[in-house]
Amino acid sequence: MNPATLIARHEWRRLGVQPFAWLLGAVVVALMAWQFLLSLQGYIDVAPKLGAIKDAPGVTDLVAIPLLRSFGNLLVLLVPLITMRSFAGERGAHTLPLLLASGVGNARIVIGKYIGALGFVWLLIGLVTLLPLTLGFGAQLDYGKIAASVLGLALFAAALAGIGIAASSWASQPALAAAIALAITSLLAVVDAGARLQGISNSGINYLALPTHLEPFFRGLVASVDIVYFMLVAGVALALASRRLDALRSRPD
Repeated sequence: MNPATLIARHEWRRLGVQPFAWLLGAVVVALMAWQFLLSLQGYIDVAPKLGAIKDAPGVTDLVAIPLLRSFGNLLVLLVPLITMRSFAGERGAHTLPLLLASGVGNARIVIGKYIGALGFVWLLIGLVTLLPLTLGFGAQLDYGKIAASVLGLALFAAALAGIGIAASSWASQPALAAAIALAITSLLAVVDAGARLQGISNSGINYLALPTHLEPFFRGLVASVDIVYFMLVAGVALALASRRLDALRSRPD
């Protein structure tokens, strides 16, 4: 079996036996379920009025998409907490030297850790997505828009997981890794704030912001430029993590 796959399976099992990971997942799903019920009740209250409005928004726009958008905001905090132990935890337990001495290349170690953490995040995305999909039994859903939104969340999570893995490889403590990842993600989220305040919405600095590339998916728009952006962020982050492991091989902390 590919070493990266073995490491990914080990990372998945490690997350699976950690009460923190499952408690975090349970809290997230419970919060999303509560918001879903509140949004659904709000939609039921205004539904009679919407019937008299031409081209009124439906349950997809008023319940499903806001729920997924809110979950996207939550991922900014959630993913760093999931990835923070990837390498920083290994260093704290003094097992990283053993991993580096296993003969597996840096890139495969990083990719294995990345796939393991990202798989857990994608599982949570799938569980949250089931909430609005249950409305399909009694209402007309725009499955295309929901699919685009889920794709956007998956790519967004992939970029966040890459940043989290890179931060964990550079930090000596899991809490510090989470803080670094959150700081980088927050910076990428508001990097264009000043430009938008000046009325600039189509410049290069706007392109660097994470929300600029996530929001189109919630409108049902899937563009290659947004897909490439998220893949590029993840690729650069994983490359930095690989470089860090190379430095740790030659000069262990």
